[in-house]
Amino acid sequence: MPDISGQLGSVVSSFFSSAVVQFVLDSIVFYLFIVWLAAAYWAFRDMHDRTENPVLPYFAAALILLPTPFLFVLGVIVYRVIRPAERLGDVYERNLAEEALLAEVEAVKTCRGCDRRVDPEWIICPWCRSRLNRVCPNCEKLVGLDWTLCAWCGKDFERAATTDQTATEIQFVAPRPIPTGAGEQERPDGGTITNRKPAIGG
Repeated sequence: MPDISGQLGSVVSSFFSSAVVQFVLDSIVFYLFIVWLAAAYWAFRDMHDRTENPVLPYFAAALILLPTPFLFVLGVIVYRVIRPAERLGDVYERNLAEEALLAEVEAVKTCRGCDRRVDPEWIICPWCRSRLNRVCPNCEKLVGLDWTLCAWCGKDFERAATTDQTATEIQFVAPRPIPTGAGEQERPDGGTITNRKPAIGG
């Protein structure tokens, strides 16, 4: 029995001491070392794409390097569990999609009276008859109700309203009374009228 165990031990030792087996073992160890470093670099790059914190990518790489080349798979599993779910690029694209959807919803014009969808070219809401737009008196294009001037021809609506109001005020100014004096009277145009008594006796 001792002879069989001794022979078996000598066979195993001779097997592992052969050049081919040593080359295969060295190749496996080298391969594990390369995969270990590659996994650490992958964790670094992956965390860099998922967070803006400059420290976390180095922490992820250290999580892979610390378990040594033979147990780095455990570090990879732990990293896959604790890493952020989304990349920064995915978050950016989702935000863009949400902003585009919000802009599209805001671009849909609705009536302020009945909150129904209306056409931007309509002047009056056909359901509640609320005023939606107005026509520029100068170029006859549609303008908003809250516009102070026409974007097409540049007509200033506020200035026109002020001018009309001033003209109305001037139109309704009452004429000044003509004072009666002994010698002269004031005319409506600003001049004077001299009252002369007729001479008696030629």
